[in-house]
Amino acid sequence: MKRRDQMIRGAVSLFKKKGFHRTTTREIARAAGFSIGTLYEYIRTKEDVLYLVCDSIYDQVRDRLLGMDTSQGTLESLKLGIAYYFKIMDEMQDEVLVMYQEVKSLTKDALPYVLKKELEMVGMFESLIRNCVTNGELEIHPNHIHMLAHNIFVQGQMWGFRRWALRKECSIEQYITIQTDLLFSGIKGYQKPVGTGGER
Repeated sequence: MKRRDQMIRGAVSLFKKKGFHRTTTREIARAAGFSIGTLYEYIRTKEDVLYLVCDSIYDQVRDRLLGMDTSQGTLESLKLGIAYYFKIMDEMQDEVLVMYQEVKSLTKDALPYVLKKELEMVGMFESLIRNCVTNGELEIHPNHIHMLAHNIFVQGQMWGFRRWALRKECSIEQYITIQTDLLFSGIKGYQKPVGTGGER
């Protein structure tokens, strides 16, 4: 794990500076702090590093969400899940940026793997939202659950894509508060009315 993280950090810094195609595996090994022979114990091609970056982002999101009690089915647990995810996007903003800049470098065989990982992350938020529905806190059509999960996913990534502008306006904590307020103002119309048996 330590060597994987060293490899990812080294590769990401090089990809940001030089781009994927102009970076060599020898440079990645040097930036990671080990020999080219050691590098090839972990990867076969430079493209494999993008797999590692993708897996690292996914693992962080999964581990953080699994660390909370997602079965509660409350709006507060959904808010907490959103905050965790946004903070991961802040911590891994360089990896996220490189992943999306260089995803075009993946082969047609490799691209479905990355897209599958993305959909699995969206699925984590679908589960959180669905638990709120099961618990009676929200009434949302399945199509809306899917779209809301995608909205959360993209808004988390937006911090990385637009940080050059957003950081002038707010901190990551303020960004989380504002985006969560905007998301929840949109889902208030789906909250079950209290004491009415769920009727609108």
